[in-house]
Amino acid sequence: MKGKIIKSTGSWYQVLDLETDKIFEARIRGKFKLIKTRLTNPLAVGDYVEFQLEKDDIAWITKIEPRRNYLIRKSVNLSKEAHIIASNIDLACFIFTLKHPETSLGFLDRFLACCEAYNITPLILFNKMDVLNGEETEIVKDIEFLYQEIGYDTLQISSYSKLNLNDLKSVLKDRTSVFFGHSGCGKSTLVNALQPGLNLKTSEISDTHLKGKHTTTFAQMHFWDFGGNVIDTPGVREFAMIDIQKEEVQHYFPEIFKKREECKFHNCLHINEPKCAVADALETGEIQHSRYSTYIKLMEEAEEAAQK
Repeated sequence: MKGKIIKSTGSWYQVLDLETDKIFEARIRGKFKLIKTRLTNPLAVGDYVEFQLEKDDIAWITKIEPRRNYLIRKSVNLSKEAHIIASNIDLACFIFTLKHPETSLGFLDRFLACCEAYNITPLILFNKMDVLNGEETEIVKDIEFLYQEIGYDTLQISSYSKLNLNDLKSVLKDRTSVFFGHSGCGKSTLVNALQPGLNLKTSEISDTHLKGKHTTTFAQMHFWDFGGNVIDTPGVREFAMIDIQKEEVQHYFPEIFKKREECKFHNCLHINEPKCAVADALETGEIQHSRYSTYIKLMEEAEEAAQK
């Protein structure tokens, strides 16, 4: 029998039978290892699998199909292990909040680089626009313009005022999407707004640290009445790329990769080489310093990982 993983709690899974649409509780039989990184979770929501039914309709997953793509991050406590957030994704929606909680551009850039690395289409959603004053709204517009210039799609939204939610539905329709962002950025609230009746649990922002509390504790797929589905993921505060070489990092920053052809040296890493077109673009503002800063940090992390 063939199915799709729609919920993962770590030890138990829910698998959707692709023929009957029936949902079974499932466990793993056998070991799965499709990528070289050590994983804390062998299966992820979005995976296509083969399974067998035993008594009491318990399903045993026996095989995982190759993944078209996936989002991955370092495990929270085990730095040498990784966690697959979701797999077989058509659209990865990054939920950016200027405040409550504040989202850093570096966090966004890491996410976008990961999407580039694993061939996933990203969409930047500027959420909670209803709580911003005029000056803050202009800041969001400036950030939005910066990323549109690079080539990324963006949309300003609000779950409460319903700003642009119909436009978002049109984009999500008939696709497998993942919502990603800090705890408290409004992922579950947005899912509830798009699909009334789901009643996903939400929580308030912590007044002490202005950071979100973890509401979603495991990844789960929810289905839209208007077609398609979304993978709701636990909020994360840190995000890191896995298994990349230092020389590869520039491939994941489109505006930097485009400039490499103008550099004097074909193997330029855009750090301190002479006649570097990226350095010139930084001077003119063609490449943003915030983006370049994340690029350098990822280069350093890739070098450190290679030495371990």
